[in-house]
Amino acid sequence: MTPEEVESYFTRKDGTFLFARWGRPVAPVVFGLDDNSLAILKGAIEAVMSLTNQQMSETDPELGSNFMFFFFSNWLELIEVPNLDKLVPNMSTLVEQLIEAEANQYRIFRFDNAGAIRACFVFIKIDENIMQVPAQTLMLSQVVQSVLLWSDDAFKSGSPLLVSDDHHTLLKPNVSTLIRVAYDPTLPDASNDKSMALRLSARVTKMVVN
Repeated sequence: MTPEEVESYFTRKDGTFLFARWGRPVAPVVFGLDDNSLAILKGAIEAVMSLTNQQMSETDPELGSNFMFFFFSNWLELIEVPNLDKLVPNMSTLVEQLIEAEANQYRIFRFDNAGAIRACFVFIKIDENIMQVPAQTLMLSQVVQSVLLWSDDAFKSGSPLLVSDDHHTLLKPNVSTLIRVAYDPTLPDASNDKSMALRLSARVTKMVVN
């Protein structure tokens, strides 16, 4: 993976480069799923986080949970969630914007003083399009997109996932490798310097060669 390819994964629409990874243990909580779907999401979280050096935790000392998933059938349901407006400022305005855009998913990150990810809130509206996506694919895709601060366009031209010959959903090797090297403990948790892409690319090359 060339430095230019790596850079494209973390370059925003406005041309700025911004890399960030989780800087603390991930403490997930899920709302709105049945037991079967919950088990699939749990497996996806464990699979993706196993690529990183981050630990899973029961609670976050600041928020209680710092990785929240909400599944629902109508965006207006979020307005009724107790204290959600304290975690997501201007929730009512955001919901209006998402309804107007006919969105079926949205993701919000929160960062610590060093720029590392400290929390992520994932909202999934179960509409007809979402219902057509296999549960394993949906869950794995959401977790992958939450493990790093990817560019807005990182996966618009192609999914980070592939389906194996035995019909299992897997991470594409280049994405899996990039997640691994992104959590190299010798790298910073966050950077807006494009030279970070060079450092990531060198580690990807080394990992592939080895």
